[in-house]
Amino acid sequence: MGAIFRCKKSNLRGEVRIPASKSHSIRAVAIGSLAAGESRILDPLESHDTHAAGGVYRGLGAEIETQAGSWSIRGTGGELSPPCDVLDVENSGTTLMFALGSCALLKKGAAVLTGDAQTRNRPAAPLISSLNDLGAFAFSTRDNGRAPFVVRGRLRGGSTSIEAHSSQYLSSLLLSVPLGEGDTLIRVPLLNEQPYVLMTMDWMRRQGISFEQEGLREFHIPGGQAFHPFEEKIAGDFSSATFFLAAGAMEGNEVTCRNLDLADPQGDKAVIDYLRLMGARVDAENDGVRVRAEELRGGDIDLNNTPDALPMMAVLGCFAKGVTRLFHVPQARIKETDRIAVMAQELKKMGAKIEEMPDGLLIEESPLKGARVHGHGDHRVVMALTVAALAAAGETTVDTAEAVAVTFPQFTECMARLGADIQVQDESWDKGEA
Repeated sequence: MGAIFRCKKSNLRGEVRIPASKSHSIRAVAIGSLAAGESRILDPLESHDTHAAGGVYRGLGAEIETQAGSWSIRGTGGELSPPCDVLDVENSGTTLMFALGSCALLKKGAAVLTGDAQTRNRPAAPLISSLNDLGAFAFSTRDNGRAPFVVRGRLRGGSTSIEAHSSQYLSSLLLSVPLGEGDTLIRVPLLNEQPYVLMTMDWMRRQGISFEQEGLREFHIPGGQAFHPFEEKIAGDFSSATFFLAAGAMEGNEVTCRNLDLADPQGDKAVIDYLRLMGARVDAENDGVRVRAEELRGGDIDLNNTPDALPMMAVLGCFAKGVTRLFHVPQARIKETDRIAVMAQELKKMGAKIEEMPDGLLIEESPLKGARVHGHGDHRVVMALTVAALAAAGETTVDTAEAVAVTFPQFTECMARLGADIQVQDESWDKGEA
């Protein structure tokens, strides 16, 4: 049953603890599953996406136990088992891309990977092509570069060139080719979302994986390496924090986000710089960031490194003097939804002066009013529209609100703690059904 958020204008003030990073949590699951021995993940993100990752790697032979606050993984030592059933990544595009690389390590048998409707629409042809270049055998069952995929090993090494429209393509290769048989050369003529690759490289270095690089355009990686068991506490998620940090910048609001580590390599901590650029008052504290409202002003913001920030920055642009231009982020069109088109469509319903560009959005200051908006089943779109609703005149309903559980199941609880007037109802109530 779908859910609806019913929201009214609210002032948001107080503190909120941001849940753990999805990106770190899924990398930890993948590496722990490929390592020999037992790893522990402390304070992982508990969400649909991370549990989907656990389910996929269980299907490949890892033993994963999930308890509140701590997950333990007895890894495969790189000796993956052919799965007994189709591997379903659900809505997790990160899991799909990483698992494609992992399945290319299979010594026998093959794996079939699929996901929900949104995930089955996400392109992965460049990654599939590179896996085939390096000795695996992978193909799309619909011959369109999208899931379902069939993959079998084994990665032998060699050379490939990959245009990483999504950073997940390159991260998948970086996490899999060290466990292949031979040495690998990866050339990267195009790379979006660079900080996510830097995050992957940080994990590799801490794992003792040997590689040489020429910037982020060429990687030389010896084969025959191994991952090792680890114990890792997962930092808070700056992508999830974006909605609360930006909310703090709106008139009448003051929000402190806890459980954030400014030394962590997550790219979305750049949102702090975006808020300062727009005139918000931002103060770093011991384990978090406080944002207080000031008069916001528009500006040009390059979102190539932070595509997940686009929905919320589009909302913030509606409350900034002048014009806000979000640009250099064409990959936002190949996420769970075409987020450029979707945010323009839904914010216009609320009165926004917003126009699509091929690689982003152009937004003028616009007073927002309550409306019925469609969340498109996209967790980041739903959360961004909810923040917009809490700053708009009148009442707003946001449908497909159940999607927030993909990365932030406690979203409404955290908002309510700050004073948000937000009610959660099921869609049958809204339609007047018995």
